[in-house]
Amino acid sequence: MSFTQRISNLTSFSAKSKVLAQNDDDVVIVAAVRSAITKAKKGGFKDTRPEELLCEVLRTVYTRAGLDPSLIEDVSVGNVLPPGGGASAARMAALAAGIPNTTAVNTVNRQCSSGLTSVSQIANEISTGQIDIGIGAGVESMTFGFGPRATADGFSEKVLSCQEAEDCLIPMGITSENVSSDYSISRSVQDEFAAKSFQKAAAAQKAGKFKDEIVPIKVKWVDPKTEKEVDVVVDHDDGVRDGVTAASLGKLKPAFKEDGTTHAGNASQVSDGAAAVLLARRSVAKRLGLPIVGKFVTSAVVGVPPRIMGVGPAYAIPKVLEKTGLTKEEVDFYEINEAFASQAVFSVNKLGIPFEKVNLNGGAIALGHPLGCTGSRQIATGLNIAKQTGGKIFVTSMCIGSGMGMAAVFVSEQ
Repeated sequence: MSFTQRISNLTSFSAKSKVLAQNDDDVVIVAAVRSAITKAKKGGFKDTRPEELLCEVLRTVYTRAGLDPSLIEDVSVGNVLPPGGGASAARMAALAAGIPNTTAVNTVNRQCSSGLTSVSQIANEISTGQIDIGIGAGVESMTFGFGPRATADGFSEKVLSCQEAEDCLIPMGITSENVSSDYSISRSVQDEFAAKSFQKAAAAQKAGKFKDEIVPIKVKWVDPKTEKEVDVVVDHDDGVRDGVTAASLGKLKPAFKEDGTTHAGNASQVSDGAAAVLLARRSVAKRLGLPIVGKFVTSAVVGVPPRIMGVGPAYAIPKVLEKTGLTKEEVDFYEINEAFASQAVFSVNKLGIPFEKVNLNGGAIALGHPLGCTGSRQIATGLNIAKQTGGKIFVTSMCIGSGMGMAAVFVSEQ
């Protein structure tokens, strides 16, 4: 081994040791939960407003940790399609969840990373001494928020004269096609990746591997055939399908271009769901006797060309690893959002990581992608996977509409 290699190994070992070390000023996770993810307009939450979903995960996340809610100082909620601006609904949800009016609330929107942006915001507030305890959460009802009502009635012609500004309006499906054509990601490769996502999720669901991360929620549900309203408990992801193969996906028609490669079976599902992550300063968590399940290390954001927005994780992950000094090999597993199979395959290949270390229990193609929820959901899923596998260091990441990527590093302490 050369002198340079020995120095590199020593540096990497030191970085990993630093990431795994436990210090009183660390930002730790004391609980992380999510709702089931259901199909928009026809799934278990089709008749449930987003503030109700948010209320349930907020209440569960602090009760599961055994925390007095009056000690929560700030709540940040990722929400991409908020009714009436979003802040009021989030505030209402927090109050209904038993969090007192002395706790502040805000909503954030960085598109598909909103649920991770909220967690990062709370972590930064703890790191800088602004607060000791807070919740980063995410919610989306694509049943109620997605579609024409979320579309602006126009944009400035002056701004649109900038080509990249206009590219921000390219439909997400076409950005997937751009990634596919620019980087020669074939339809067969995409379908194979998508089929494995379904297969992993179906196997995990059958084995009960999602049970610990999902909060069962009792809601009103209207039977579309009888129009009768009944009470149901939603406790599983209803977009997961068993028996999906690359061959079965190969029969589906392209959704965005006649000769395209992206279709309903290799793109993320339009979904409803919510998730919440309770964070605290380690010294405070220890003093209060709160359970510590993990540690937030750091996060990073990057910008990429809007026309190929899906490549974001391929650039955000190296940036966050550089900030920690970790190598990609030192990460035990990755949760990379599957907005589309095209961009997920590109990102994994570009990063040079094994597909076997990505989305161990399936991803958004099989589970669904409630936009504002996903970033928080991945953390609950990641901690659950770490507990099941014994993994310690994991990374979550996603692409972001209009051309960005975000990634974060976490440590499991379970």
